[in-house]
Amino acid sequence: MSSTNPPLGLEVRDLQVRFGDFTALQGLSFAIAPGESFGLVGESGSGKSTVLRAICGLVARAGGEVRLLGGGALPAPGSKAFRRQVQMVFQDPYGSLHPRQTVDRMLAEPLAIHGVSDAESRIEAVLESVGLGRGYRFRYAHQLSGGQRQRVAIARALILEPQLLLLDEPTSALDASVQAEVLNLLEALRRERGLSFLMVSHDLGVVTHLCERVMVMQRGREVETLAAAALAQGQVSQDYTRSLMRAAQGFVKPGR
Repeated sequence: MSSTNPPLGLEVRDLQVRFGDFTALQGLSFAIAPGESFGLVGESGSGKSTVLRAICGLVARAGGEVRLLGGGALPAPGSKAFRRQVQMVFQDPYGSLHPRQTVDRMLAEPLAIHGVSDAESRIEAVLESVGLGRGYRFRYAHQLSGGQRQRVAIARALILEPQLLLLDEPTSALDASVQAEVLNLLEALRRERGLSFLMVSHDLGVVTHLCERVMVMQRGREVETLAAAALAQGQVSQDYTRSLMRAAQGFVKPGR
């Protein structure tokens, strides 16, 4: 199942989020080209995941603008049409799936909400696309491994054929070998469908594997934005980025 929709990008201008007196995001701006994979990295509490939640409307914006980039009429952020184009994959494959619903029902629910009629063919096709056959369709979450659950979560995000995926630490709860499988799956899906990715991770190795450009964040602000290849080779300009590289467990530059 490949999307026939044109690729979409994303522009975020002066994004601000506050929780009471605490300012989580302080005027953050960036743009993602259609079909690009863009990463956000930083230590815990830097505001990475808050960016994703503000984009998809899970937290309120105190200021700033979010808009899709591409051809044709573009949906307004927060609208039903926007949610059809922008979907999110959460960090925890154990907590993001309903324990009392079968895989079939979890995939059918967004189709029903958006009035999509060809549920049968879409469900079978999307399960195949994430490497799960029809034998998984009527299983419950507790009958699946962590990697299989995350594949279901990816399938649920893809079932509406969105053009932008928000990925919140999508492999951090998985074993290393399963992480690689899921990352390779995501990259294959992006290329096949012309998707744009906005990915959050604390793992520099994961970000440089999947993303083309990376923004380094600290305390809700941009530290620097650079090509993932430059980050992997240590070609950074800010001391904070260097400290992240020193702290990264198992982060290996290409050729080593």
